[in-house]
Amino acid sequence: MTTPPVWMDDADVQKAIRNAWPQLVHFLSQHPEWVLGKAKQLLPGVALNEIEGTASSHEKVSLVLDMFLKAADLNAPVFKAFVQSVCMECNLPMDLEIVFMSVSGEGHVTQGQEDLKGASAWFPSTPTRLERRRPCSSPANNNNGKQSKQQRLDSAERYRQLITTSMLQRYGMSRSAEATEPKAQPSPFSQTFVNLVIRQSKGGRMRERGEKAKEAPIAPHDTEEHRNTTLRLSELFESVHMGTTKVVLLLGKPGMGKTRLMHKICQQWAEGDLPQFQLIFFFEFRQLNLIQRKLSLQELLFDFFLRPEDCPDAVFQHILEDTQHTLVIFDGLDKFVENVQLPGPPHTCFPDPLNPLSVSDLFASLCLGKFLPGSTVLVTTRPKIVPGALLKTDTLLAEIWGFDREKVEEYVGYFFRQHSLKEKAIAHLKSNGKLLSMCYIPALCNIVCICLEYLLLHDAGRVQLPQTMTQFYIKMLLTFIGKDQKLRTLSEEVDLSQHEATLVGLSELAFKGLEGNKMLFYAGEVPEDVKDFACLYGLLVSFEVKTSNGHTQVGYTFVHFSLQEFFAALFLLTSKTVDGNFLKQKFFLRSKWMMKREARVPFTENCHVFLSGLSSQGCQKFLSSLAGHCEDQVQERQDIIVQMLKKLGDASLTGPRIAELCHCVHETQDQELARHVGKQLNFRYQFRNFRLMPLDMAVLAFVISSCHPHLVCLDFVGCPMEVDYLDVFGSCENIKSLSFKSRRCGNEFAAVLSKTLPKIKCLTTFQLAGGNISTPGLEDLIRAFPNCHQLEDINLQDNRLKGQEMIKTTEIFSTVAKLKKLDLSYNELLVSTVLAFSRAAAGCPNVTELHIRKDVLTVSFTSQSSKSQRLKKEGIKEEEDVPKPSTLILRLQDCQFNSQWAEELAEVLQSCSHLSEVDLSGNQLGDEGCSKLMKMVPRMCISGPLNLNNNQLSLKSIFCLLNSMSLCPNIVKLKASVHHETAILTLIGKDIAGGAQPRSSSFITALSSTGGHLLGATARKICLTDNNFQNGDLKNLCLALRRCTGVTELDLSKNSLGDPGVLKVAELLPHLNELRSLTLDHNNMSMDGAFCLVQCFADLEHMTSMELCLGSTQKILLTFGERMSPQMLSVTSEHQRELLDSVPNSIHDRCFCLKECMMDLKDVDRLFKRLSTCSGLTKINLSGNSLNDQSVERLLKFLPYLNSVELLSITESKFSSHCVCLLANSVNQCKRICRVEVRSSENAFLHFVKSKESQEICCRLTDCGIGKCEITELCPIFKKCDRLAELDLSGNHLGNEGLRCLLEHLPRTHIPCLIKINHNGVSQDGILHLAHVFATCQNVAEVHVSLCSEATLLITLVREDKPQKILSMKQCCFQAKHLALLSTSLSKCLALSNFTSANNGMMLSSAEDLLRALRKSKGMLRIGIEEPWVKDESIIILLKLAAEVQGNITAITLRRDQALFVVEQEFPRQEEKVESVVSRWSQVQFTNAEAETISDTLPHFPSLKKLGLTCCSFLPPGMEHLAEALHQCHTIEDIDFSKSEVGMDISALMNALEGKLHLKSINLGSLNLSNADILNLTSRLSAMPLLKRLSLNKNRLGGESCSHLAQVLKNAVHMEKIDLSHNKIDDAGMKEIAMAIPEMQSVKQIDLSNNSIGSAGGQCFVEALEHSENLEVLKLSGNNIGNETLEKLAPVLPNLHCLKVLHLASCGFDSEGVVCLARVLFHCPQIEEISLSENSIGHKGAMALAEHLPQPSSQLRKIELKVCGLSDCTFRSLALGVSQCPLLEEIILSWNKLGDESALELAKVLSRMAKLKVLDLDNNYITACGARRLTKELAQCRGIQIIRLWHNQIPSDVEQKLRKEEPRLHFAFF
Repeated sequence: MTTPPVWMDDADVQKAIRNAWPQLVHFLSQHPEWVLGKAKQLLPGVALNEIEGTASSHEKVSLVLDMFLKAADLNAPVFKAFVQSVCMECNLPMDLEIVFMSVSGEGHVTQGQEDLKGASAWFPSTPTRLERRRPCSSPANNNNGKQSKQQRLDSAERYRQLITTSMLQRYGMSRSAEATEPKAQPSPFSQTFVNLVIRQSKGGRMRERGEKAKEAPIAPHDTEEHRNTTLRLSELFESVHMGTTKVVLLLGKPGMGKTRLMHKICQQWAEGDLPQFQLIFFFEFRQLNLIQRKLSLQELLFDFFLRPEDCPDAVFQHILEDTQHTLVIFDGLDKFVENVQLPGPPHTCFPDPLNPLSVSDLFASLCLGKFLPGSTVLVTTRPKIVPGALLKTDTLLAEIWGFDREKVEEYVGYFFRQHSLKEKAIAHLKSNGKLLSMCYIPALCNIVCICLEYLLLHDAGRVQLPQTMTQFYIKMLLTFIGKDQKLRTLSEEVDLSQHEATLVGLSELAFKGLEGNKMLFYAGEVPEDVKDFACLYGLLVSFEVKTSNGHTQVGYTFVHFSLQEFFAALFLLTSKTVDGNFLKQKFFLRSKWMMKREARVPFTENCHVFLSGLSSQGCQKFLSSLAGHCEDQVQERQDIIVQMLKKLGDASLTGPRIAELCHCVHETQDQELARHVGKQLNFRYQFRNFRLMPLDMAVLAFVISSCHPHLVCLDFVGCPMEVDYLDVFGSCENIKSLSFKSRRCGNEFAAVLSKTLPKIKCLTTFQLAGGNISTPGLEDLIRAFPNCHQLEDINLQDNRLKGQEMIKTTEIFSTVAKLKKLDLSYNELLVSTVLAFSRAAAGCPNVTELHIRKDVLTVSFTSQSSKSQRLKKEGIKEEEDVPKPSTLILRLQDCQFNSQWAEELAEVLQSCSHLSEVDLSGNQLGDEGCSKLMKMVPRMCISGPLNLNNNQLSLKSIFCLLNSMSLCPNIVKLKASVHHETAILTLIGKDIAGGAQPRSSSFITALSSTGGHLLGATARKICLTDNNFQNGDLKNLCLALRRCTGVTELDLSKNSLGDPGVLKVAELLPHLNELRSLTLDHNNMSMDGAFCLVQCFADLEHMTSMELCLGSTQKILLTFGERMSPQMLSVTSEHQRELLDSVPNSIHDRCFCLKECMMDLKDVDRLFKRLSTCSGLTKINLSGNSLNDQSVERLLKFLPYLNSVELLSITESKFSSHCVCLLANSVNQCKRICRVEVRSSENAFLHFVKSKESQEICCRLTDCGIGKCEITELCPIFKKCDRLAELDLSGNHLGNEGLRCLLEHLPRTHIPCLIKINHNGVSQDGILHLAHVFATCQNVAEVHVSLCSEATLLITLVREDKPQKILSMKQCCFQAKHLALLSTSLSKCLALSNFTSANNGMMLSSAEDLLRALRKSKGMLRIGIEEPWVKDESIIILLKLAAEVQGNITAITLRRDQALFVVEQEFPRQEEKVESVVSRWSQVQFTNAEAETISDTLPHFPSLKKLGLTCCSFLPPGMEHLAEALHQCHTIEDIDFSKSEVGMDISALMNALEGKLHLKSINLGSLNLSNADILNLTSRLSAMPLLKRLSLNKNRLGGESCSHLAQVLKNAVHMEKIDLSHNKIDDAGMKEIAMAIPEMQSVKQIDLSNNSIGSAGGQCFVEALEHSENLEVLKLSGNNIGNETLEKLAPVLPNLHCLKVLHLASCGFDSEGVVCLARVLFHCPQIEEISLSENSIGHKGAMALAEHLPQPSSQLRKIELKVCGLSDCTFRSLALGVSQCPLLEEIILSWNKLGDESALELAKVLSRMAKLKVLDLDNNYITACGARRLTKELAQCRGIQIIRLWHNQIPSDVEQKLRKEEPRLHFAFF
């Protein structure tokens, strides 16, 4: 059969020439002489002289060829002759030769060529080949070249015929034969071919993902990459381009039929169905794995596929020349054990095809086009394993999807075509969805058919097919064996005993193959019995294995790889050589994505699935029969698999691994395991970019439904799935969220899904995004949504919905009962669509928010049913609830609204009666649209902002907005800026616009939030910044502002007003009656404008503050106030009016602040002349104004005229030393100054009193560089001030000379004063001079000196002539000469009453000299020495040291822990009288000898009154000596043995207390006394009638001891203090003690802290306190007494008139208890200290404290609220409340949640708390902002000593800066 010539038409000719001509020019550029010769021969009349002179060969050839190209139309024979010469005489590339031979007509069948007619099939465009091409040569050689070419064509044609015959023999079968051939016994995986479902994917994403070295989806099924049509086999090769290697990568999961499809392609080619390919080569990687050496390309093609019968070199050369018609197939890349890498960049030179390379390099070179360029390479592999090399080539990606429902029926029809059971089989599959889902995998479909056929033939009445893949494989195996055993019925069991050894051998063979990555076995590797058995049943197949030089061997392989994995799994569960650890190593989940890289990947695919399936209980009998009936062994291994699956359920898995795990769990058919795994998978299943087979969906539904009622979320992104199987999710009622994102989701998908959704009973969230839905699909969903009764969230984003289609969704606004959110973003949004949705939202009361912005559209709803459920839960009937209209938020941003749409938009807004926010930003309304909209605003019901930002508005619109504000009282705020394109109106409802008075319960909050003013009307605010008002505009602005009544805040910043504009605004101020603040920042104002505002400040008395900053950042802020009207007072209660009266005038104070203004003397005069006329001016702050000495001096002259000023601050100004002196001298210029403080010569603060003259003056000049010269200037100033009470010169440079100068002047003034000279460089010589002055000057009362890092030096002067003097010296590093001089000086000081020397280098001898030298005429003298040697000296040496004193010893104290020795003596000394001695020993470990010495000494002091042995340690003999001595001290009154170690048996000490009738105080705390000890003690206590103080804290006192103790307390009528804290007293013990309380009429202090007292005991105790009128201290902290005890305490507290301290920390009460307590505290003004720490005060409790604590008569000095959970929202009222306690000194607020808002509230009230000393804010949430505000206000609070801010959110650099600025701030824990 001969193919007729194929002639190209004109269009084809022109196109072919145009495409190939540049390549021809390039080729012939190497032979320019030949081209010129042909031109002279064929174009004799053309001049070629100029062309011959061209230097460039390429240009020369190009010009000649252009001549031939032009001749194509004029002289076609000439052009044809030239082309024929090129083809025959030049060795053209094959692609060029084909084109030009076709164009020239070369290849017509001529005489003598009939024998080559068969070759016409090789080249469709070239019917025949005339002769072999050859290089350019003389015409004489043409005949030889033609003969060579003909020879190669003949050999190639014979090779093609050889391959065709081989393919037909191996794979071929005529269709008629298929139809008529009788069906042989079925064997697995060997059935008739049925076309598979093949889908194509784009390669770009694949390459992109391949470049990412991570486990990312290699997804040919991504949402945007799939074509919806199924590819035919021929379509895989349609896009093959000539000259370019095309790689077709065909992916498919195991069992999808990849290999069978490759055989089908070979068959079709051999039958002539793929004419575009002349040669086809087929390789299997499982055979290529056997090649161990390097091969050339020719060896690969001929030795391992098919060797030509003759002339192999000629055939190979022809293959190299005709590559574009060659197809090379590589099957099973996933089975290739080598790593595939690209050999080099594409532009590198082509390798020699005869050079040997490895198989992987040969494969990569073919794919890259380095070998056989232009050929087509078809590669099959699993989706998991894709070499990165292939992703970098021009690859066509496609995936085999297996069967669909139609293909399954077709396959079953073929399988059962010889049986009458065909219809029954198809019907059975259709009725079983799970079974049908398995059949989508062709390999499984084959096995299902085998099993189904067997079951139908043997028992058609009851067909029970397996449920899992593993069961099917077992069933298939048993079916084959059963057929061989000729079993007649299904009830007969298959006998495996005769095949046990064979099956074990086959399993071992399969496992060894997996371990060695082998799928092919040589004959010698397979035992004979195994070979015979497996081949008999079709489990193994044999074939020829190609070896080198064309030799073959017989090889065997499992008929399918999954069968090998099945038998390998059998081996792992039955072999005796496998232990548990080995089994665990072999069980793992495979990932869906795996790039094949250097690291070896596991060779298995389904082994873990088979292991899971075999671990089911149903397989135990089958496994036991193969394992030699070792049931225990099988059970143990099955349990291992189940336990590993459970652990995998606990792990964090990706979507693909979840699917794999679900397969494994389903295989086990274990419901309990499925329930466990389903619950542990975090209830969210995310699947991204991989195809879900029907079987995947089925197993997923199995696991999900098994974990009911636990709710799960399903999320599918880019996961293709069978639409017919979506209904499987309908069985999963516990799906809470269902999400699909895929462009493949269209109307068909929506239609099926709409039937499934109502079946999911728990579905609350549904998402179908990124799909392709139109009206039909949307209508199906809209009908389904109302039937989803729990549905709350619907997301239909990016579905390409049109405008009208989207409007249809408004139908569900009122039909889906529980709907909360609808998302329709990224669909088509038109203006008409926006308006339609707005109308629908306005008309639906359930809609709460409509948000549209560009492509975003979301609708939020409120559910009536959820509201009813909430009311029902709270016990409120729905009809009893006051109905509140729901509000609608309308955000229509960037919706392309212009002025034409404004009226329609306004109508929509007007139609809605419940708008809470309208956002129209980003549109194009313009001035015209704004005007139309503003006309309708008064008719709109908006309670919130109306946003018109970015709407192309000009100043015209600004005035339009102002006009609307003047006409519409509902507008309370306007913020507009032309520059920033902002315009926002804030409106309130008509019921709110009238205003309302603050409720009584929030009176304090209202007072604090308004700065002391209770505003009756709603505040209105206007902010017009960055509008650049011109003169005319400014005039109109002022007129518009005058028309806007009730404006309280006005901001005109950044408008370039200048001085004239500011003046016009100032003229407007008297007309703005309600104005509370005016901001004029950044308006280019000068000093003249500032003075204009200062004059307004002086004229307008209701202006409360003015802040002017004229630096680089101009800031101008004016605030205004108004006195409270009589009408407001009339509505307050009597208590609230008392609070108002107690509110300091500082709430109404006027403040002036001027910053960063360069002022000369003239400016200072102008400023202060005007300020002096300001009535009520209390604070002046001048910051950063660079005042020189003259300016400061001029300023200070005005101080006497500032009658109401309380604080003058001059900060951030560098002062000279003279200026510091001027500031210090201000105390002599103005009698009202009470404090002058200058810090670091930069910040100065002058405090004034309200009276005409201050009683005391404090002068602090710290870190000002004051030396001897400056102190000389300052001393006369201090002399003039007879009211100086404190002088602080710390941090200066006085040195010894400066100190000497100061001491020469101040002591002579006889002024009582505290002088601080810390950190002034004073040395030992200066200290000795100070000691001399101390000794000789009568009015120097105290001196405290330390030369350590603290460098402390404090001097106290008094008016008394003979004061009691105190001298303390610490770490002065004295030498012996210094100590001698010190002793000499102090010997002259007869008024010394207390001397302490600590670590001054004083040795024992110096101490002796000092004790002998110190004396006084009369009175007490205490001498304390703290030196290291005190710890080491014995008691006897220290007693000898005490004997050196000159007076009568009254007390000796030793504290070894502090190395402190103290002797107290009395003068004059009386030798004849022995006085009582007080002995105090602390931290002393007495030896027996020392204890005996003490015991011997005590009897010599018969009048001993007090004995203190705290923290001491006694050995038992020593304790006995001491007890014996104590027994003789009959006059002892005070005994303190607390915290001492007295041994286990202290009965001797208890016995020593007997007969001590004078004892008044006993402290036995921390002695670990037992109940027996307490019983012994109480028997002694009952005989002590004068006992007043009893301390038994930190012992083991329990309920049993309390009964005995109570009996003693009942008789202790003089008892004043009892301390039982930190014991184990419970409710029973507390009740016993409570019975004794009424008898203790003198009791003043009771401490029961930290016991085990509960509510019952607490109630009994507080009831017993009713008559304890003398009680002053009550401590119950650390007991869980609860609210009930507080309720009992409430009526008792008012009767405790003397109570001063109340500690209730950590008592387990909440806000209700605090409220109860707070109400009573109002009637207890005498209480001085309250601790409520570690209780849950809450907002309600804080409000109660704020309301009831403050009162004018309150004596409260300390309040502790640590760890109370206080936050900013609860603290505002409390801050104002505590500020009304006039005597409060300490506030503890640490370990709460207070932030900057709380710090700001505290800063506001600090100046009002005149007595406050300590504020503890440790461990809160205060930042640098709050700390700075506290620092600023602290400057006005001279009484505050410390503010603690440790562990807040303040950076360390800010802490250092603030600490330097204000030393009273503490940021450290200690």
